[in-house]
Amino acid sequence: MASSRVIIVFVLPVIFSIIFGSAVMADILQKPGRELNMWPMSFSEGSSSHNSSLKIIGLSNQYLVSEPIEVQVQINDSSFICGDLYITIYTTGTNEVVTQGGFFDQCLKNGNSFPTNDKFSKVITAPGSYKIVADIVSTDSSNISTSGTFTVK
Repeated sequence: MASSRVIIVFVLPVIFSIIFGSAVMADILQKPGRELNMWPMSFSEGSSSHNSSLKIIGLSNQYLVSEPIEVQVQINDSSFICGDLYITIYTTGTNEVVTQGGFFDQCLKNGNSFPTNDKFSKVITAPGSYKIVADIVSTDSSNISTSGTFTVK
């Protein structure tokens, strides 16, 4: 009698959860444009897609240690409506994150530059070579990325 209760209370819910979860996942993955991306936030040198529809505006080749890096991102993609903008600065060679800015719910209104009603402005205090990466993740989960390099003296 006790073993049947153990099966009903502990084993059957696990079996039903696995079956139900598998059915839901299979249904979702059958829809067009869906894919299973297990590591969406990983970064490697070759993973960012350089797209001509995205440009970093205001990036100089060289900055002084006390000078702020102020940039905007311009998008020339008519299918983009709203999304999140992430601007990250890495140390060239080591890919160590130096600083990052996130601007959420950015929508095209009176132009095509981001961030809207805000600005990305960071001061880097260590001289060296840096890589800046701008990623826009739209509300339909597509990702547009571009990058540039600069030095701080």
